[in-house]
Amino acid sequence: MSEQMIALVAGATRGAGRGVAVALGEIGATVYVTGRTGGGRRSEMDRPETIEETAELVTAAGGRGIPVVVDHLEREQVKALVERIDAEQGRLDVLVNDIWGGELLTDWNAKVWEHSLDDGMRILRLAVDTHIITSHYALPLLIRNPGGLVVEMTDGTAEYNADHYRISLFYDLAKVSVNRLGFAQSEELAPFGATAVSLTPGWLRSELMLEHFGVTEENWRDALEKEPHFAISESPLFVGRAVAALATDPDRSRWNGRSLSSGQLAQVYGFTDADGGRPDAWRYIVEVQDAGKPADVTGYR
Repeated sequence: MSEQMIALVAGATRGAGRGVAVALGEIGATVYVTGRTGGGRRSEMDRPETIEETAELVTAAGGRGIPVVVDHLEREQVKALVERIDAEQGRLDVLVNDIWGGELLTDWNAKVWEHSLDDGMRILRLAVDTHIITSHYALPLLIRNPGGLVVEMTDGTAEYNADHYRISLFYDLAKVSVNRLGFAQSEELAPFGATAVSLTPGWLRSELMLEHFGVTEENWRDALEKEPHFAISESPLFVGRAVAALATDPDRSRWNGRSLSSGQLAQVYGFTDADGGRPDAWRYIVEVQDAGKPADVTGYR
């Protein structure tokens, strides 16, 4: 792709989406960043992070961040977003579907018959419908030129999710579905010279996760007293650099249809997290955490 890469990171207010947007800024991309919190309004998440802040971080990293307040369940808003990108840029090189926002709706300890059905169905709408709606409108612009990249952001590789229950039926179904969206789009995009993948971070030090442990990005290791396995965690920038590596790889089509992880791609491309490490979380989770072994990240970072 050219130095003036045009990207859309849908769902970039915080977490992995913000990390992806910033990493694309590091390689000089123009990045449209979307979310529901901006323009003086907050989403149902009621969080302080804004889409304008993400855009400023993209620009500070070396790219050009363009914030657009969008609810990706609202078709006309998404349609208008893509029309704006077309009018201003004439093309779209990278689409990252990272829309989520279901954390506060998930009752982690409730069985499907105990869980609020309204909340559960909204989780699925936020996790799946938003991605489909965005791709529906954005892909005609992306395939206008060959070489486009679509990244479906999820939690867990297809291999891991296939035989591990992800705590809640609604969360489980949401994250498995997004992996499948990456695969399905790869089949439809391949004839047009585009690549689609699904991508998962490892144990992500998102704003919510840091708050959960009562730490900041600067002192996150203090959380190891409560949860020793948190030693394998990664900043949002790490998975962002995985997307940047894919976007700048002229041979990225070799990954078409694959379910990938940030740690896996770091071993291939050589990028690091902000602290210089390469945490391989999903290998660690299988071989150490799920195996019931004591926390030890030796050989995994």
